[in-house]
Amino acid sequence: MGEGTLMLRVAAKTVEAEGICSFELADPTGAPLPAFSAGSHIDVLIDDGLTRQYSLCNDPAEGHRYLIGVLRDPASRGGSAAMHDRVAVGQLIRVSAPRNHFALAHGAGRHLLLAGGIGVTPILCMAERLAATGAAFAMHYCARSPARAAFRDRIRASGFADAVRFHFDDGDAAQKLDIPALLAAQDAGTHLYVCGPKGFMDAVLGAARSGGWPEERLHYEFFGAEVAPAAGDQAFEVQLASSGRIIAVPADKTVVQALLEARVVVDTSCEQGVCGTCLTRVLDGVPDHRDLYLTPEEQARNDQFLPCCSRAKTPRLVLDI
Repeated sequence: MGEGTLMLRVAAKTVEAEGICSFELADPTGAPLPAFSAGSHIDVLIDDGLTRQYSLCNDPAEGHRYLIGVLRDPASRGGSAAMHDRVAVGQLIRVSAPRNHFALAHGAGRHLLLAGGIGVTPILCMAERLAATGAAFAMHYCARSPARAAFRDRIRASGFADAVRFHFDDGDAAQKLDIPALLAAQDAGTHLYVCGPKGFMDAVLGAARSGGWPEERLHYEFFGAEVAPAAGDQAFEVQLASSGRIIAVPADKTVVQALLEARVVVDTSCEQGVCGTCLTRVLDGVPDHRDLYLTPEEQARNDQFLPCCSRAKTPRLVLDI
């Protein structure tokens, strides 16, 4: 996190569902916070240099607070556990100003919002905004069980409750979401928004693409991905265009790690290929894209990549650094 960060106080910490807490963040002096739009997220500096992205899930019209929801993830690298166990009411934490890589297409004729698990956080914010503007939308919220569905009471008490359908893994078959059928029933003016676990998102986006949905009507945000060496990974080189310097990237290190060891700093945040902070132009060579940030069309152009996770298909990449 660089300049322009905010030091905010944890005004409230609430258990929203099994394994999920919300954190209300406010300025310690009561000053208004920078405005945000539906789909925005903030970076939260937890401790020991650990930064994580959390979507804002309150109404964008609220200028006095940011509300985030955090799932305790057993597979996390420490961020979610730290938020649950070590962040308390009254504590000051450093966050970034809001950024939005998952914005609403306000000109769309209709909006279809699909949330899986903790992916409800940006989707709920979108529903609040669409309801406030009178836009046509439907929201489907999939969770393992009612006990694991965060913000269920808030949704049921809202003015848009009739536009929301819940689907639970432990419920009867009739209430489970039939993704292909739902997508096939939409008209050509509908835009799709999806957020949740990777398997859920892959199923939704795969069904949409198979059904002929154009990419410009698909909007999505992945929460995380496992970045680990894969069998068959090869060493390669990156060349810095500004100086001509060549840096070796071993098979067991990422480009970011190799650059850092060579004292070349690239801005990073999630280090999982989902936030886009480290996006770097590629001037020559072919990247091996492993991110969840670029669209398939953007990846196919091979003129940029995310060095925190992606590698190379050619012996060398020339980077605009």
